[in-house]
Amino acid sequence: MELSGLKSRALGVLAALALLGACTSGAQLGEERGELGNFRLGHAIVVADSATIGPASRRAAPEQWQTALTSEIERRFGRYDGDKFYHVAIAVQGYVLAVPGIPIVAAPKSVLIIGVTIWDDEAQTKLNDTPHRITVLESMSGETVVSSGLTQSAEQQMQNLSENAVAAIERWMVSKPEWFPQREGVIEPEVVVEQGAAPAGTES
Repeated sequence: MELSGLKSRALGVLAALALLGACTSGAQLGEERGELGNFRLGHAIVVADSATIGPASRRAAPEQWQTALTSEIERRFGRYDGDKFYHVAIAVQGYVLAVPGIPIVAAPKSVLIIGVTIWDDEAQTKLNDTPHRITVLESMSGETVVSSGLTQSAEQQMQNLSENAVAAIERWMVSKPEWFPQREGVIEPEVVVEQGAAPAGTES
């Protein structure tokens, strides 16, 4: 498929997602965290130069996405204090930062699509050969129930999406225990799954 065709398809997906409902917030870390064995965050790598911008979206500079996502990776994964370093690499594939719309009739939602790759520092290799795609919508709140385009700045929308995206990355990584062995001599605990917790996005 030609590049123009891929761009058109991406724009169509972003437009459809922007009309969907919002999702659970990743802002709160909570007392529980996922189990990632001997994980310690090495580098957080974010690129956004080739991101597709959805229809009727505010624009954000690649550097803004780099700042928002890097900060959130460090906040969430800085809680892990293992001895083995891993790097988290994110490519921003597409986004919509909702613009002001007509309440109820046309209240678009913000959307972020990313591709994620995890690197094992010691082995100097990727743990997933193909970037794992994650799609998240903005969280529901008093400010976004009508439209975040009316109530939030682009920076606030990006923060909201970054929190949800990195929370989704953590859940995905927890589902791959073979990537993150325990320290030697440590008994592997049972993974705590919060009851009734709704996913903050779709992952594939």
